[in-house]
Amino acid sequence: MSADSFAMLRKNAGEDIGKLAEEHFKHDLQDSDRDTLKTAASKIGNHATVGSLLGLGLGLFLAFRVRSRRTQMFNAFRTAEKPTHVKFADGREEAIPDITPLVKPTTLGDIATYFFFSAGGLFLGGETGILTGSASASRSITRDPDSRTRIEAAFRRFRADVLRKEADDLDGGKGVAGVLGF
Repeated sequence: MSADSFAMLRKNAGEDIGKLAEEHFKHDLQDSDRDTLKTAASKIGNHATVGSLLGLGLGLFLAFRVRSRRTQMFNAFRTAEKPTHVKFADGREEAIPDITPLVKPTTLGDIATYFFFSAGGLFLGGETGILTGSASASRSITRDPDSRTRIEAAFRRFRADVLRKEADDLDGGKGVAGVLGF
């Protein structure tokens, strides 16, 4: 698993591309367009934060439920009457080992349960938050058709400049790894 699996660990595309994006952001868009994009970006962050917190809470709740059910099952198993010997048809009798200590819940098992359920909830909630935030941000950008047209045109110009810069870097002998920022 690479560090790119988690959004917060991903590297950005590069300082020069960031400067290019900032230049297009300042010169190609009106103030209302910039405000719309900033609002859309904050919506994604807010949704991801709320989703992560809800997912973490749900994961901890489910971990608590699983742990308590596991403890209840162990207590029922421990108090139940279990056979101690097996008698075969030929009259021979064999002792059955007591497996109660082997199925006893452990602290390590509890830690693993809480960790994996909370990590899974955090991941699931965060990704769901990013999806809902992206949908909300998209709706806020497409609400005004004129603003949408200006934003799309600015993005096309920015993308064309990025492609020109990458082509210049490749022609300059930087190589694919240098262009991609590795």
